[in-house]
Amino acid sequence: MFIKNIFCPIIVLTWLAVFFSFPQAGESSSYKVLVVMSYEEHYPWCPKVKEGIESVLKNTAEIRYFYMDTKKNLEGGEQKAKEAYALYLKFHPDGVITVDDNAQWMFVIPYLKDKVKTPVMFCGVNASPEKYGYPASNVSGILERYHIAESIALAKLLVPSIHTFGFISKDSPTAKLLLRQIRSESDTYPAKFITARMPRTLDETVSMSEEFRAQCDLLLLGALEGLPDKDGKPTLEKKSIPIVAKTFGKPIIAGAAWHVTYGTLCAVLVRGEEQGSTAAEMLLKAMQGTPVSDMPITRNRYGKRIINVTVMKALGIKPRPIVLRGAELVRTED
Repeated sequence: MFIKNIFCPIIVLTWLAVFFSFPQAGESSSYKVLVVMSYEEHYPWCPKVKEGIESVLKNTAEIRYFYMDTKKNLEGGEQKAKEAYALYLKFHPDGVITVDDNAQWMFVIPYLKDKVKTPVMFCGVNASPEKYGYPASNVSGILERYHIAESIALAKLLVPSIHTFGFISKDSPTAKLLLRQIRSESDTYPAKFITARMPRTLDETVSMSEEFRAQCDLLLLGALEGLPDKDGKPTLEKKSIPIVAKTFGKPIIAGAAWHVTYGTLCAVLVRGEEQGSTAAEMLLKAMQGTPVSDMPITRNRYGKRIINVTVMKALGIKPRPIVLRGAELVRTED
């Protein structure tokens, strides 16, 4: 009896030790994934993509994020890419996700494409995949295409008198790719494309917005983050967009939710969550054994309508209620 009393607790403790030594459901990290973001950690696009990635991989992978900070410091991107590769060598990930175009030509092409066996899935890519030699032996992913025609159509529902539009964006590789998309699709748009300008300073942006007021009914606004002010200091879009909106004085459409909350009229948004979750789903399949060659490059399909009611009221727009149905309604941030 004494021996039995001793061994029963030992057997129970041994069983518990063995049981808890195995990963529990929802706690395992079967894979290691490196995510390389082109932009800054707090740039509003990045958390949306991250949310999509983690909706798929949070419970199955240890995820490490690296930010190249090229929205504010494009010139430093190649050094950041070297640092990302050093992390790749140290971390030994089972898969890599690379976000936006700068991470492709600065990081994937020099260090990973056709050089390693690790599967790489991109998202947020605005260029044609052929520019980067995609698909590659170990690379596939999801392209990002702005819903420009849909955004113009939404603006026309709010303001039927819109017939022409222009495009202004900070001069950057992404802006040039967006302009290429506009030129390739403009024949299908419900408003005529007039011209595009790419300022390098905030003062230039204001001057161009004033010029466009006499030329266009509608302005398509790209990214303005980091434009230098009179003192050469980079400005946040929360400051620059209201200035542009006041100067232009007419409806403005944009490609990002925060642009609308900063003072543009409306947009049909590319969803960062869709970009991130699609890339993560593709990567998970690759890490589970599906050949990358069996996963063709795809593109975003689903847009989200968003309308700023503060701007709508300021412009005297009184739409039919059906136009607002299904859209997210926001107000300008103070």
